[in-house]
Amino acid sequence: MNNKIISADAAAALVHDGDVITTSGFVGIGVPDELLSAIETRFLTTGTPQGLTLLFAAGQGDSRNRGLNRLGHDLLLKRVIGGHWGLIPKVAALALANRIEGWNLPQGVISHMFRDIAAGKPGTLTHVGLDTFVDPRLEGGRINPISTEDLVALMEVNGREYLFYRALPIQIALLRGTTADPSGNVTMEREALTIDNLAQAMAAKNSGGLVVVQVERIAAKGSLNPRNVILPSALVDAVVVARPENHLQTYATPYSHLFANQFRAPEGSMAPMPLDPRKIIARRAAFELPINGVINLGIGMPEGVAAVADEEGLLEHLTLTTEPGIIGGQPASGLDFGAAVNTQAIVAQNQQFDFYDGGGLDLAVLGMAETDSVGNVNVSRFGNRLAGAGGFINISQNAGRVVFAGTFTAGGLSVEVKDGGLHILKEGSARKFIAEVGQITFAARNARKKRQPVMYVTERCVFELRDAGLTLTEVAPGVEVQRDILDQMDFAPVVGEVALMDERIFRPEIMNLQVELLHLDLPERITLDTEKMRLFINFEKMSIRNSGDVDAIRARVEALCQPLTDRVDVIANYDSTRIADDVSDEYSATVRALEERFYRTVTRYSSSAWMRMALGERFRGEGPLHIFQTREQSRAFLDAQSERAGKRE
Repeated sequence: MNNKIISADAAAALVHDGDVITTSGFVGIGVPDELLSAIETRFLTTGTPQGLTLLFAAGQGDSRNRGLNRLGHDLLLKRVIGGHWGLIPKVAALALANRIEGWNLPQGVISHMFRDIAAGKPGTLTHVGLDTFVDPRLEGGRINPISTEDLVALMEVNGREYLFYRALPIQIALLRGTTADPSGNVTMEREALTIDNLAQAMAAKNSGGLVVVQVERIAAKGSLNPRNVILPSALVDAVVVARPENHLQTYATPYSHLFANQFRAPEGSMAPMPLDPRKIIARRAAFELPINGVINLGIGMPEGVAAVADEEGLLEHLTLTTEPGIIGGQPASGLDFGAAVNTQAIVAQNQQFDFYDGGGLDLAVLGMAETDSVGNVNVSRFGNRLAGAGGFINISQNAGRVVFAGTFTAGGLSVEVKDGGLHILKEGSARKFIAEVGQITFAARNARKKRQPVMYVTERCVFELRDAGLTLTEVAPGVEVQRDILDQMDFAPVVGEVALMDERIFRPEIMNLQVELLHLDLPERITLDTEKMRLFINFEKMSIRNSGDVDAIRARVEALCQPLTDRVDVIANYDSTRIADDVSDEYSATVRALEERFYRTVTRYSSSAWMRMALGERFRGEGPLHIFQTREQSRAFLDAQSERAGKRE
C-alpha cells in the first residue's frame, strides 16, 4: 500500500471476534487511546468485537476510564494476561467477578515473550517467578477459578529449576508513535518511552497478524530520517492520526520537552519534600544508595528516594533506572511515572529487563504492602483488590540488594516529627506486618538461598532478612519498641541488639549524605597521632558497600602510613558499622594486608556484642585478637602495652 493512513473507525473494524490483541504503553505513556476508544465505541454500538484475548506487559491506565479501562466491558474480553492490573480497575473487576479468565504474570516475562513470539519460539524460559505466586506449585499466576489453563510450567535444565511461560500468537498489535509517513514508517521523537513497540510489531507480523499504529502527525513520504524510525513500514499495516486529547505524552502531562529529552532540567530543580513519613522512609533508604551503582526505584513510596538524592546532591553519582527503559536522570512520579528528565539513555523495555534479570542492578528500592514473619512481601493482591505484580518480581528477585519501603501501618496513620525524633499521634487502622501474606510477590526463601541482602524500611523502624527470620535492627528516636512496634504486629520478629535510626533523618535540614556516601569524611575518620604513633579508625555508623569503599579505606591508610619508618598501633571503632556481605571477604583481606605492612598492635571496639563476635570471626588468625567494648578499654590496653615495652627497654 502506498498510503496506509486510515480512520480510527476503520482500524477498529480490523479487530475480529476471538482475536488475540496486544497494546503498547506504560502507566499513561505510549497508550494508543484513540484506537482503544474506537474499539470501545464499536463494541458499545454494534456488540462486536467479542471474546478478545488481551496480552500486555505494563499497566496502561489512569485507575478510571482511560487506557485499557476502555475495554472493561462484559463480553468484549474473554481472557486477559497482564503484568500490572492496578491501573485498570474496570478490567480487574471482571476478572475478580469471574467474568473473564485472568492471569497475572511478571511484566518482564511478558516483555520478553513478545520477542520470543516474534522469533517463533514456543515460550519464555526463565528463573523469574520461582517460589512466587506465579510458580505453578503455588498459583501459576491465575487470578480466578475459571482460569484453568496451565500457562506456566516448572522445568529443570542442567539440574536447575526454571519456569516456562507458554507463548501465544498475536492477531492484532495496537501501538503508538509520534510521526508516520504514508508508507507506514513511524518515529517516536515526542514519546517519553519506546517500550516494546518494535518487539510487539514483530510478534504480530510473524504470527500472521496486523499492526496498527496511532500517531499525532503525518510527514511526507521519504522525509523521515531512517535512524529515527522505530517501526519500519514493512511491519506496519495501518496508521491512525489521533485526536490531541487521545495522544497525551503522559496522563499527567500533555507534553514536556524534558520528557522528550530535548532539553535538560537544572540540577536540584525538584522541590524538597515535606518532612513526613514518606520523606523519613526515603531518607533512611537513601543511606543504602551505592555510589556509582545502578538502581531501580519502584512506583509510590520509593519515588521519594530520587527527591532525597537530588536534595542531597547525589544524583550525579548514581544511575537511577526504571523498568520501561530509562537509564540515568531523575524519574518522574505519579501518572508521569516511567518518564524521566536528564536521562543518559532510553532503551527498549525488554532490553532493560535483560539487564535486570541478569543481575545488573546493584540496588532496588520497592514498595511494601504486606510482610510476614519469614520476610515474604505482597504487593500484588489483597482479597478483592487486584494490583498485579508489574516488574516487581523481576526486579526484587534479581537485584544485588533490595530495600522494601513503606509505612508501618496504613489507613489514617498520623505522626509528629520533632526534635530529631518521631512520635506516633494516631496509629493506622490496617496492619502491614501480618502472620501470612495474602500472596507471595517476593519470596524470602529464594532470597535466603542466594544470600541476597534484604531490608525493610518504615518510618519508625528497620528490619533485615536473616536466617532466623525478620529481624528488628533499628528504631526511630522517640519510638517505644513494645507499644509502637511489637504490639502493632501479628507476629513476633527476632529482636536482638537494636540501634537508633540516624537522628538526621528526623530533622528538617539536609543530612549531608553526600559526605557520608562519598566517604569525603575519611580524612576525619582515619587519623594519625604521630607523637604516640597511633592510627585512629572511626567506622561508627559507616557502611562499607562495595569495592570502591574498600579501596578508599586502603588508600587513606596507605597515605598516612607509607611515609613512616615505624609501625603504628591501631584503635578501630566498629560501632554500628555495616559491611556488605559481597565485599566482606575483600574487606577482611585488605585489613590483613594493611596489618602485615603497617600495624603493630590492633585493638577494635564496639558496644554491640554481636559486632564483637563478628569481628572475632572475621579477623581470627594466628595472633591474639584485642576486641573491647569501649574506646577507653582499647586505649588503656595500648597504654599498658606501651608502658611494658618502655620498661623492657
